[in-house]
Amino acid sequence: MVLFEKKVHDYIEEQQLIEEGDRLLIACSGGLDSMGLLHFFIHYKRKCKIQLYVAHVDHMLRGDTSLEDRRFVEQFCNEHDIPIFSTSIPIPKILEEEGGNSQAICRRERYNYFANIMSQKNIHKLVTAHHADDQLESMLMSLVKSGNMTGLKGIAAKREFIVGTIIRPFLTVTKMEIWQYLLSREGTYREDASNLEDDYTRNRFRHHIVPLLKKENKQVALHAVQLAESLQQDDEYLNILAKDRFSYVVEKDNEQFILNIKQYQKEPVALQRRIILILLNYLYEDSSYNQSYTLCKIIMKLCKSQEGNATIHLPKNFVAIRSYNQVVFSQGETSPKVGLSQQLTLGKWHDLQGFRLYIGELSDNISIQENSVKTYYFNANSFSTPFKVRYRIEGDRISLKGMTEAKRISRLFIDEKNPLIKSDQWPILVDAKDEIIAVIGIRVNKELSSFKRKDDNMVMIVKNTSKN
Repeated sequence: MVLFEKKVHDYIEEQQLIEEGDRLLIACSGGLDSMGLLHFFIHYKRKCKIQLYVAHVDHMLRGDTSLEDRRFVEQFCNEHDIPIFSTSIPIPKILEEEGGNSQAICRRERYNYFANIMSQKNIHKLVTAHHADDQLESMLMSLVKSGNMTGLKGIAAKREFIVGTIIRPFLTVTKMEIWQYLLSREGTYREDASNLEDDYTRNRFRHHIVPLLKKENKQVALHAVQLAESLQQDDEYLNILAKDRFSYVVEKDNEQFILNIKQYQKEPVALQRRIILILLNYLYEDSSYNQSYTLCKIIMKLCKSQEGNATIHLPKNFVAIRSYNQVVFSQGETSPKVGLSQQLTLGKWHDLQGFRLYIGELSDNISIQENSVKTYYFNANSFSTPFKVRYRIEGDRISLKGMTEAKRISRLFIDEKNPLIKSDQWPILVDAKDEIIAVIGIRVNKELSSFKRKDDNMVMIVKNTSKN
């Protein structure tokens, strides 16, 4: 008993969870963990000048049984002269009206109730009974679900809440230690029968996976706590560095964010990833997007190159457009036109997305001895200058040899059956009248030939750089 209390007390001091004069609201379900927490603080408050309050929520999911849990907590608090706030929330009715995940709705309603009490009673901190086994389960569940850093960091010893702060002083002890402590205090508790079922993911981990790990090492839950603390501390420091570097890499221009690729590539990969996550946090409020490993990876890949133009379409109608040394992020119709159109200079090489393009007069006698090169010839009178490269526009058609009617570009992409083709960002060469000269690297206008003809006085050279 003494060792348990010292262990928790030391953890409270180490994590700076409680200060003299704090007003604490203890979330108590009446179960083993929360009753152990309540017994601990009844004893702990004698050493520290703190005020205790208790909150209990009956979710009305188990009929009379859950109502009895409420009465049990109320009676205990009254016997120990602790102010108790309790309520019954009709979760079944809310589920019927809203649908969704029952556990998520229970948590939302429960925490909203706690926040209201804290706001009304000027209570600074909410105390929950999460322990080392909960930490291990949470980290394992996160690893299976997504594997991102946010989940692997597990449960924090303290974090900001709707009102004040949530603290978890029991993260340093296991469920078995809590049970032994409560037993030594001759404490009682209520058992939730739903905890014995395998309907919930956490229960399956608790009943089947964690016991296997504990057979290998009884200290595995405490190891999870130590690992989570290290990850939290390292991640916190790296995030501070990333926030400091963010303004050097990304600037906001009205509703757009512009990322400087050269500056971005100078940062260590760990900071690159976090800079992108900060950016996603500006773009999205939904954690399924702003913490998405997949989105982060796609954007990081886009920022690996400064050559040519590229576009990726992101969720919620956002688009990221790379134009050489920058990537512009914007939404909807406000999407920037950067990189969508590029006027060409004759007699000069141009870097495009995955290609290098040269158009000039045959008299320039340019010689090409590289691989992955295709050469086409045409007469200058066939097209109007200046030439430019743009992306596909709905309704685009190209005149091809052997066809009486121009072919739709969208159909051309389908017929090519090339999975690398991303039609919305493929470079298309057009003349001053917007006639399509070539879908670069795929097909050319019927006026072009692979062999030099008598009247040809212009040459177009295409080098595929994406295969190198």
